[in-house]
This record gives sequence, C-alpha cells and structure tokens, in this order.
Amino acid sequence: MEHTLSRRSFLGASAALAAASSPLFAAGKKPVLGLELYSVRNELAKDLPGTLKAVAKMGYEGVEFFGPYADWKLDYAKEVRKMLDDLNLKALSAHTGAKYFTPDELARVAELNLAIGSKYIVMSSAGRVTTLDGWKEVGAKLTAADAQLKKLKLRTGFHNHATEFTPLEGKRPIEVLAATTPKSVVLQLDVGTCLQAGSDPIEWTKANPGRIVSLHLKDWKNAPGHEGYRILLGEGYGKFKELIQTAGKSGGLEYVLVEQEGHELPALEASEKCLQNLKKILG
Repeated sequence: MEHTLSRRSFLGASAALAAASSPLFAAGKKPVLGLELYSVRNELAKDLPGTLKAVAKMGYEGVEFFGPYADWKLDYAKEVRKMLDDLNLKALSAHTGAKYFTPDELARVAELNLAIGSKYIVMSSAGRVTTLDGWKEVGAKLTAADAQLKKLKLRTGFHNHATEFTPLEGKRPIEVLAATTPKSVVLQLDVGTCLQAGSDPIEWTKANPGRIVSLHLKDWKNAPGHEGYRILLGEGYGKFKELIQTAGKSGGLEYVLVEQEGHELPALEASEKCLQNLKKILG
C-alpha cells in the first residue's frame, strides 16, 4: 500500500524534527561521529572486516559506505550488517553513483541499504553537467528518487563538490538543486569543496534549514606549502564548531563524517588523528 504525506503533515513532521533536534544541541549533545570510508578505501578493498574493526577501535560511531557497495549481493550486505552490529558501528548512509538512480537500480540499491541499516542513499556525483537545465534534470532525478524511497522509509540526498558551488550561467548549480527538489532531499555538505569554490558553508547551512542532515568534514587550506585537502581536520578551516552548531540548531543535522582524501600519514592513522582533532573541536 502506498502512503502519501500531505503538506500539512510534512510541515508538522518538520516542525517536530526541529523541536526534537534543537534542544539536543542546546543541552550540549553532539551529532553521531562517523567516517566516510573513502578515507580508507585501499585498506577497505584489501580487508573490509579488519578495516571496520580498526575504525571502531578508533572511536568512530558510524560509517558511510561508497561506490563499490552498490554492486554487493544481498547476502553479503547482510554479512556486513552483522560485522557492524558486532562492532557497535552504524551504517549512516551510502554514497551512490548517479547511474543507480533509475527505478530498477534504485530499488535494488535500496534493498542493500536496508540490509546494512543505512537510511540515506546519497548521490555521490551527478557526473558532467554543463548547463543549468542539466542541473534541473538532476533535481528531477533526485525528486523521483525521493518519492520512490519514501515508501521504504529511506531518504535520498546529494553530495556536493566544488562544481556545484561554482557559478554557471550566473547561478550556482547547488542553488538550482535546492530549488528544484523537495525539502526531504538532503543536501549533504562537503565543507572542503565548498571552501575550495569560495563559498561560505555556514551561510549555506543557514539558508537551507533542515536539509543539512550530514556534513562531510573535509578540511581545506589554500596557502603556500599546503596542497588543498592534504591536511588533517582542524588544520585549515577554523569554524567547524560554529558550522556544526549552526546545522544542529537548524533542526537537521544528525551526523558528521570525517573525510580525509590523502595525507603523508597512512590513511588509518590520518583518520584517527582527524577524529581526535574533531573531538577537541567539539569540546
């Protein structure tokens, strides 16, 4: 049986979510601290169980899967869920390629997400889009996915790169996506790429209350001797705490994800140091 959500019900649910979320942050509670597993992609490819165990030992509370998961068999996804449960890790979301956002493929991928316990199927990239009309088409694809996933009590979202914050035909594509999708579509904010494009992540979060359910805490520093993302969390952008508090007060933020794309330190060590820095930032 299909269930529809009236505008009045949706607004009521949104208000309830805001009311439930804001006091948590006011009382000093913190969002779930997770790791985007792309940070340890090579280790994960060689030894998934061992890598998940190492991530849990560091103190991470959850993880976000990416790319390769979408081609798992259902039985394997169930095995991964048992690993997560045994380690007390949550599958927070899954980065999923745009090619999987067709009705049939999305239904299959949704089954995998349900098996591992993930609630959010996030489009990891739209691919090459060169016009604002093209971005409207991406918005339409996300809107269709949102309608399909709601029936399964799942949600969809979009993960930005610098491209979406870079003006195209006089407007930022991320603004087009926000305007052409329902508010139930999550705008997963990658802080580093937002900064790279010269945009203000706090300003964007304030402009989209309730939609920044998750943050990718990837740092960025544009200075001599530094290579963009090749720094640890906390060594570049100085307003992570303010950003997290802003997203929390908006009534949307549920979890944050450390993402470390590359560093002179081994990936697991860099991921652990980033978590230590994040905990210091949050206080």
